[in-house]
Amino acid sequence: MKTQYVDYHCHLDLYPNHLELLAESQKNGIATLAVTTTPKAWKKNVDMASEYDQIRVALGLHPQLISERANELSLFEKLLDSTRFVGEIGLDAGKKFYHSFEQQQQVFQAILRMCSQYENKIISIHSAYSSTKVLDALEKNFFPNNGKVVLHWFTGSKKDFQRAIEMGCNFSINQEMLKNEKILSNIINIPITRILTETDGPFVKHNSTSIKPLNIKEFITHLANLLTYDKEELRLQILQNLGKLEE
Repeated sequence: MKTQYVDYHCHLDLYPNHLELLAESQKNGIATLAVTTTPKAWKKNVDMASEYDQIRVALGLHPQLISERANELSLFEKLLDSTRFVGEIGLDAGKKFYHSFEQQQQVFQAILRMCSQYENKIISIHSAYSSTKVLDALEKNFFPNNGKVVLHWFTGSKKDFQRAIEMGCNFSINQEMLKNEKILSNIINIPITRILTETDGPFVKHNSTSIKPLNIKEFITHLANLLTYDKEELRLQILQNLGKLEE
């Protein structure tokens, strides 16, 4: 199936019916980045996605798990040569996870330095309550010319958005972000060539039900309305953006 849509941040392995969703994404031509939360989850995800060319599996070490999984950094380094895709990684300075923030920064910077040695990695980054710190780390340890960055669910200030754009970052947008007026005002200023769509399923929900990659179809309509863009033109533009990102 030719690629029709893009879900560039989805935790496929965390759905109870993940095998059904893999087949559904493939059937509907939804190019899906299956992010992982720990290196130990890597092999299982690679195995389950092996028959589907629409699924990319990213190697991750989620910042919210650093306090208990930092010891998997060595496994992360060992597996990094096996994939071009990295995620979910990053920082989270929310109240629940701030106790590990210093350790998060150490691990995040170490991962960025590892990735910079390859020059072609595509990285999906979490930056909750830590947008400026994430951009600082990227400037110091990764950019320029060492790979490509997709800022997942980016909620920084107007200044952070502009800085990220100038740095060459891409942005993956989900439906929950459109509910926040502050974020909306920044999304409309992102160059159309830097936008990708995501679900962040199963964490994002609609009517108490986790959204899935197939929901990207209707999300394109909402995003097109926000950006005052023709729906079909936006769909095709996002496919072009994907091609540029992964070239």
